[in-house]
Order: sequence, then structure tokens, then C-alpha cells
Amino acid sequence: MDPIQERSRQVTRRTLLRNGAHGLGAMALGSMLGKTAFGDVRDKGLPHFAPKAKRVIYLFMNGAPSQVDLFDYHPKMREIHGIELPESIRQGQRLTTMTSGQNSFPCVAPMFKFKKHGQHQTWVSELLPHTAGIVDKISIIKSMNTEAINHDPAVTYINTGSQQQGKPSMGAWLSYGLGSMNRDLPNYVVMISRGKGNFQALYSRLWGSGFLPSEHQGVKFRSGKDPVLYLSNPDGIDAATRRRMLDGIAKINEAKYEETHDAEIQARISQYEMAFRMQTSVPDLMDLSSEPDSTFELYGEDARKPGTYAANCVIARRMAERDVRFVQLFHRGWDQHNNLPKDLRGQCKDTDQASAALVLDLERRGLLEDTLVIWGGEFGRTIYSQGALTETNHGRDHHPRCFTTWMAGAGIRTGYEHGETDDFSYNIVRDPVHINDLNATILHQLGIDHDRFTYPYQGLDQRLTGVENPRVVTELLA
Repeated sequence: MDPIQERSRQVTRRTLLRNGAHGLGAMALGSMLGKTAFGDVRDKGLPHFAPKAKRVIYLFMNGAPSQVDLFDYHPKMREIHGIELPESIRQGQRLTTMTSGQNSFPCVAPMFKFKKHGQHQTWVSELLPHTAGIVDKISIIKSMNTEAINHDPAVTYINTGSQQQGKPSMGAWLSYGLGSMNRDLPNYVVMISRGKGNFQALYSRLWGSGFLPSEHQGVKFRSGKDPVLYLSNPDGIDAATRRRMLDGIAKINEAKYEETHDAEIQARISQYEMAFRMQTSVPDLMDLSSEPDSTFELYGEDARKPGTYAANCVIARRMAERDVRFVQLFHRGWDQHNNLPKDLRGQCKDTDQASAALVLDLERRGLLEDTLVIWGGEFGRTIYSQGALTETNHGRDHHPRCFTTWMAGAGIRTGYEHGETDDFSYNIVRDPVHINDLNATILHQLGIDHDRFTYPYQGLDQRLTGVENPRVVTELLA
């Protein structure tokens, strides 16, 4: 192949656009990609108004907790136990492949006791005694809903605002829009713990940056010797050597950026520098040896065990103290298609005390007033049994029409229940809250108008909250 042919082959559409990002071409390309050669074109007015929240801790119960058995109790459930779910209630709802072959859909009342708690006399299951103790400090949304009926699209939807893959996660949006409050730690940190039930897959795209610059993607922290993969220096490399290597790489990257104005090069430089600083900041963050015994009395003894949900909750509080913008804890194992009474009890034992402790701990340290805490999953569970119903055992299928989420802190109303479902916890009868409404409300508490928080990509002004007119749920606000 002669040199002219070789050059023609290499000039792809991407390289043509990239190399056109000089002079006047930079402005045109910037309008398409959401960037210019001189930096981001994000809304420099962020936050749009005075925020109530500086940071978010999202306690994500992956697999879908059963609202029927935890929060959304109706006394008439005892009367309908064992009857066939009426068609007037089901209304031809789409079924998953797990129950589409069933000939019968017997209703199952909770196999656990419920009591009223707090000044508002809120029904809470006996499985959540610690959460019951903080009902006067939280808002419980009983009318959450989504269109997705299977786990992967549902988790993708609530985390990114779309059932389709490839969109930025909420944490990435916040990192991009609001920037960093601590230069030594990532803006967005993810930690994962495992319960004892059925595990749904979690993919890194759930905390990815999508079409946003890659430095805004979540960083997954693990338990054990190396909380962040490849962060430690290999044998024979000390800090001074690492510093010289990074300086050399930075010069090469800066020269390449001057040639191409590829924003990902700047992202790469930024990430290398963050990794260098994290070599000091992360070990200190993850070391719980300085925590007093009172911490473990509050969160439970599991908090002493690295990798548990309780330990992750303590670390989340430590991140809040260090002004990490967005912390997301995924706890797996809530997918209870069978053995629900046993597995649900185990999941609650793993998470109840630590979730409530986190709220109390943030409050006593003066952090709850500007930290937004969210607890919930991707959808709910059906009132009817999946598979055979016995006196001691049953399962529940996926239910997107209604489920429960709670929120606390950062200007959220306290001691409040929002929304109402029918006696079957099947349909919403008052004040529905779509997952995009929830996300709009989260953004609002961070001082962001969700309609104005956009990023130009593929010819559209992309939004976390989509285009279907979500609303801020003002009733949840203090």
C-alpha cells in the first residue's frame, strides 16, 4: 500500500473530527460533543439554587425487597390470605417468565408481625426493629413505581434514568455537574456486600460515566488488602519512582492533548494523579482500627468484619466526613422467588441495624443536615405466591407497579409516609412517585433543576431524568 492510500485509510470520521478540534473547528466540535478545546461546557451556574444536600449516600438493596413484608402493610391482608388474586386487581399485568406458567395466584399475607411506630404510627415489620426506631427521622415513599419488570433493566433504569445501557449513572452526573469536594478521594465510590439469598448480577456500567468524561465514573472499593485494584505500588517501586513515572507520562499526555485536544487525555492525566493521592488517602479511610467500641455497638458487631454491609456503612459515614460527593452501597441477595421467610429475615438481619445506625451516626455528628440518605431497590414484590404456598414457606415475584423507598436528611421531611396502595399492595391509589420523580427530587436537594441539567450527546440534550415530565416530589420536602 502506497503512503497516500495508507493515509486515506487512517483518516476515519473520528480522527477527522478530532483533528478538526483546532481554532474555529473546536467550537463546532464542542457543540456536538459537549466540550471545547478549553474545557467543559457544562452549566457553570451549578448549583442552580441553594442546595440542602452536599453529598448523597445511596443504600441500594439489589434484588428488590418485598414491600409487602417490610413496610406496606394493610390489616386486610390477613383476610385475603389464600384467596386467588382478583383479576380486577391484577388488571392483566404483564408477568415474568417465572410465574407466567402458573395456573393459580394465591395471595399471601406477611408471615411476620407488624406494629405501629413513631408519632405518625407507621406500620413496620418486626424484621426491621432498628428502622422502626428511626421512623420519626425519615420519609417513607410507599408509591414508588417503574416500567421495568426484570432486574437488569430495572437497576439500570433507576441508576441511569434509562433501561438502555450506556447512559451515565447518577453518581457520574453529580460528579460532572457539581465537581469534587475532596481532591484526595474519588467523587463517586461504590461498595458491594453480599447477603445469603439469590444474587443478581451487578455490572460496572451501573456506576459508569456513559457519554460523560470518564473521570466521573464510580470507583469500586473492595474489602481486603487492596481496596482499589492496582492502586498499590508493585515490588521495587517506591513513591518517588512512581512520582517520576507519572510526571513523565503526564508530559507525553500533555503533548498529545496539544495535538488532538482529546478530552479523554485530560481525564487520563486526572485519574493518574488521583490514583497517586489515593495511595495515602484510601488506606487511612478504610482502616477502622481508630473507631471506638461505641461505633460497633451502634452499627453491630458485623461492622468489624471487612466487606460486610455494616462495615461498608461505617466507611460510608467516614466518606461523608471526608466530603465524598456520592457513595453507593449495593447489598445483594434480595431476589426472593422462594424461601422468602427465611431469606428475608437474613437480609434484614444483615442490613437493618447498620442502615438505622448510619442515620443516627450522621445526625449526632452534624452531617445529616446536609447528607441525603436513600434506601431502596429496583422494584417490589407481588402479593401472590410464586410456586407452591405452604404454611411456612413461599416466594414472591417481581412487581414494578408499587414498592417502597425511604429517604432521610438534607431537607427531607421527617416522620412522613407518602403515597398509598390498595389492600393487596398491588396498585397505587394515591400520590404515585415514578423513579424519575425520585431522581428529580434527589437532584433538587442538591440544588439542581433537573430540566436544566443536560449534556449534549447524539443531537439531544441528555438528562438523568429523561423527557417524560418528571416532577420534584415537594411533599417530601421539609
